[in-house]
Amino acid sequence: MNFLSHLYLAGDSEGLIIGNYIADSVKGSALLNYSPEIQKGIILHRKIDTFTDSHPIVKQSKQRLREKYKKYASVIVDIYYDHYLAINWNTYSHVGLKEFTQNVYQIIKSNHDVLPEKSVDFTKYMLQHDILFAYSKLEGIEKVLSGMASRASFQSNMEHAINDLREYYQEFDQEFNLFFPELKQFVNTQIEI
Repeated sequence: MNFLSHLYLAGDSEGLIIGNYIADSVKGSALLNYSPEIQKGIILHRKIDTFTDSHPIVKQSKQRLREKYKKYASVIVDIYYDHYLAINWNTYSHVGLKEFTQNVYQIIKSNHDVLPEKSVDFTKYMLQHDILFAYSKLEGIEKVLSGMASRASFQSNMEHAINDLREYYQEFDQEFNLFFPELKQFVNTQIEI
């Protein structure tokens, strides 16, 4: 899952939201440098990634892209799934997408002092381009994929993955909507622990 999904799954806890947001920038035991609630968010993010990466439906989505995009297929599917969360938002949330994203941006800005440098850099970009809301439009997904392709250390061709999304739009939508309720149920069991 990508940013929108992780932030949505963090629920209402500011610490879980921040932990989920910064988790990819916090390696190994560096999570001990954060408050207990942010640590829980980082750990939750890692559990979400493990659950997602091992799920048969997600593997099916990735397989459709594997030949063309190799190791980047996983990243692309994460972005696609954020798009499907955004367009199906009212199915999963009683708060509108715009209100949710603005609230999350405010939480991130008010916790600026605990963000790792890598997260600070992305936050500027995210706020400037309203990335979380942009996931709801194909143009936004295209911009995200192109941006990621330009930052990839190897030739990823991710900038062309918008074409695959258009070609297999219904298939990815169906897979997301089968998978996401299972992920939500899994996360609910983790938050209760």
